[in-house]
Formats: sequence, C-alpha cells, structure tokens
Amino acid sequence: QLQLVESGGGLVQPGESLTLSCAASGAALDFYAIGWFRQVPGGGREGVSCITQSAGDAYYLDSVKGRFVISRDNAKNTVSLHMNSLKPQDTGTYYCAADTYCWPTPERFESWGQGTQVTVSS
Repeated sequence: QLQLVESGGGLVQPGESLTLSCAASGAALDFYAIGWFRQVPGGGREGVSCITQSAGDAYYLDSVKGRFVISRDNAKNTVSLHMNSLKPQDTGTYYCAADTYCWPTPERFESWGQGTQVTVSS
C-alpha cells in the first residue's frame, strides 16, 4: 500500500524560499499522479500543484504560477515542490496526495501524507 511522507516545511520570511518533499514507500511512485494541497485552519484543502506520472504535464494554482515549481524523481520515489518568493498567504499545512490522475478536487485523491506546516511571516 502506498504511503506518503511530507517534509521540508518551516517558518520563513516573506520573499524567501522553501522546498517541500513527498517521499513514497510501499509502491512505485511512477504509477501515480501527485498533487500538492494546502489547508488553513477552518478552511478546506486547496489544490496548489499537480504533476502527471511521466512529468509530462504540471498544473498550478493561479496564485502560485511563476513562483512554485513541481518536479519528480521516480527513481528516488520523490516529488518536490520548490516554493519561491513566498508570501504570507502561502501559509498553511501542505499535503501531498496520489492517484492515477491529476483530479481538480482533493476528494478524488486516494492516498495522502500527514502534512507539513509552512508559515510565512515577518
């Protein structure tokens, strides 16, 4: 059974960068599309980015386009989210999720990690 573990979160100042990692075990990651979602207290999960199995396609939330880059290394069973020029509104708990397709809604993703906190504050 596929298991996902996120890492790389932390506290940064506006304008700084962070790279989140999603490590998979229990199954080969190259079978799955991987999405990154974020959630703030009291809110739902918002899709941030998604990458297809072969990395042929990547999708981004409009507010992160040009600042975030998603990538994957199937040989290492990892997907990364490189976040640049971070803003306070990027604050939240970030989750990676896996399924066979980059669904537009989080409910369609079958496997989830436990999340990693990102806080952008001066």
